[in-house]
Amino acid sequence: MAARGAADEQQPLLGERGSESGQRDVIETEEHRRSRWRSIRILYLTMFLSSVGFSIVIMSVWPYLQKIDPTADASFLGWIIASYSLGQMVASPLFGLWSNYRPRKEPLVISIFISVAANCLYAYVHVPPSHNKYYMLVARALVGFGAGNVAVVRSYIAGATSLQERTGAMANTSASQALGFILGPVFQTCFALIGEKGVTWQAIDLQVNMYTAPVLLGALLGVVNIVLIFAVLRDHQVDDLGRQCKSVNFEEANPDEVHDAQGSIDQVAVITTNILFFIILFIFALFETIATPLTMDMYAWTREQAVLYNGIILAALGVEAVMVFMGIKILSKRAGERALLLGGLVVVFIGFFILLPWGSQFPKIQWEDLHNDSISDAPAAERAPYLWTLPAGNSSEGPTGCPVRQSWCLSTPVIHLAQFLVAAVLIGMGYPACNVMSYTLYSKILGPKPQGVYMGWLTASGSGARILGPVFVSQMYTYCGPRWSFSLVCAIILLTVVLLGAVYRRLIPFSVRHGRVQEET
Repeated sequence: MAARGAADEQQPLLGERGSESGQRDVIETEEHRRSRWRSIRILYLTMFLSSVGFSIVIMSVWPYLQKIDPTADASFLGWIIASYSLGQMVASPLFGLWSNYRPRKEPLVISIFISVAANCLYAYVHVPPSHNKYYMLVARALVGFGAGNVAVVRSYIAGATSLQERTGAMANTSASQALGFILGPVFQTCFALIGEKGVTWQAIDLQVNMYTAPVLLGALLGVVNIVLIFAVLRDHQVDDLGRQCKSVNFEEANPDEVHDAQGSIDQVAVITTNILFFIILFIFALFETIATPLTMDMYAWTREQAVLYNGIILAALGVEAVMVFMGIKILSKRAGERALLLGGLVVVFIGFFILLPWGSQFPKIQWEDLHNDSISDAPAAERAPYLWTLPAGNSSEGPTGCPVRQSWCLSTPVIHLAQFLVAAVLIGMGYPACNVMSYTLYSKILGPKPQGVYMGWLTASGSGARILGPVFVSQMYTYCGPRWSFSLVCAIILLTVVLLGAVYRRLIPFSVRHGRVQEET
């Protein structure tokens, strides 16, 4: 695979091109190609480290929050988790705009520096005598603000690759991001060996324990990333055919030359792609959020079991996503980006359709909430199947099963474990395909014009989806149950497919739209 990746990098960029006069022109020098791909690989690393910065503490936020501020409750935890996406949503367009008019090093270095400072703040949130939870909220929001450099990374890669390279480069970028999400919790687990007490550096009042060591590692990696960006990253620009653009020095280039490309961008295609990307991330954020409560309700798992088993499932889905990212680079050459996006949506639809409950077996009822008057209004035929679930004694692991306060538990069949696992595999297969194809199509639609702001809006739409998705599904699932929740998701996906079909012919590269490059069929 490495050999193939090297071939993909070299094939479209280093070579000769026939001209109308019969002469053959060198598209790109070897030195320029090497420098360009070194810069792109540094941005792969930046994307990886940004993902690690988010996921490396996600499993320990709640116990650390309880330790530093006993007044914090679960609802405040939700704000802390959402603050990352809020910060990224605000920062993405700003950093994108910055990268359009200045060298990319500037927004990248500043954003990473903000993340480093935020990680250091997170390590010191235990120091203030009060309001510690608010300091943690600020720290996580700043980490998300620094992660707004995703827009800069993707706009750089879009501008530094030809049409033929674009899908592979975007797939590698997403694979780096997915790998960061996978390895972050692994690092966190390793640091758990330090324990809660750890060691204290009295001179600077720094506690190094299982909660702070991960963010300190993240800060150190951020510093290394800044050094590599200064040492390796160079601003490169090639057109859709892979020819080196002259104006890549932002300080010396004429602004009109840099920002004025002939032809207009198809704004309908741009807006539609933003909508599609929002829905794709909304649906996956919904699945991630609902996985733990769904399995606890359907299979009577304890909190510990739910965290462990769902952690394993999500890690497996992360590995599956990396494999899909690698396979997409091959499939896109045969099927095209639009077909893969449509196919990914269909696969996700099948996954959620499989999750619809059916059959005559019902989930066990959580006995803690089952009082004589809880189901006294229900018909006898409905009450009888649940009476056997009352335990003979107290459970040391706490109440398990579907809480009777969720009225749908009395009438909704259980979602079998096989159903859930098959659906998870399908969703884990369709989502990464949709994710990469959205970014790839978007970058090709924008063409040679500066893409920083546009990529910022796309990233912001994804961040908004990760905020609204959990809020929506938590309310819908609690009051209506999985049958209505998943039925509504299936309806949303069908409408998305209809929307994609309506604009299918408009989702073409900028150069194809203006007749500069012939569309591949």
